[in-house]
Amino acid sequence: MMDGVVVITDQGKLVYANHYARQYLQLIQDCKSPHAVPQAIWEICKALIESRTLFPDQQFVLEEEVKLHPIGSIRIRVRWIQLLEAQQTCLLITLEDRNFSMQNVATAEAQKYGLTEREAEVWSLRRANFSYKAIAAQLHIAVDTVKKHLKNIHAKRQAFLWQEE
Repeated sequence: MMDGVVVITDQGKLVYANHYARQYLQLIQDCKSPHAVPQAIWEICKALIESRTLFPDQQFVLEEEVKLHPIGSIRIRVRWIQLLEAQQTCLLITLEDRNFSMQNVATAEAQKYGLTEREAEVWSLRRANFSYKAIAAQLHIAVDTVKKHLKNIHAKRQAFLWQEE
């Protein structure tokens, strides 16, 4: 999934939500929140609203990570935005799938460091915080093979960094 974007008023009324945001909101959804967003997100929004009263001249971005199954976790970022059409200040909420983001980082690094296809698979799982044992199980290889791949990956990363200097 890509990043979800939600815009709400400071009373919790939904102004806008893209397709991905609607999917994330369904995953997080709880029945406790009377607002357009789940309670976990509304709590972050309330903290930002309160910070505006305490520090009116400061611009804050609040961030929190929410664990979800089956996708892992979503990073929630909330900040103020000014809507020109509505002439209203609203809350902009971005929802980022952390696993998807880490996969993109791992793919970019695999290309940058010139990793083999198998090394790229190992690196992607390692960047997703899989243990050596979990990587071995996922890829149907021995733990020692995982260690060997990671040793090669680190050597290629180091060579790349030396070359850049």
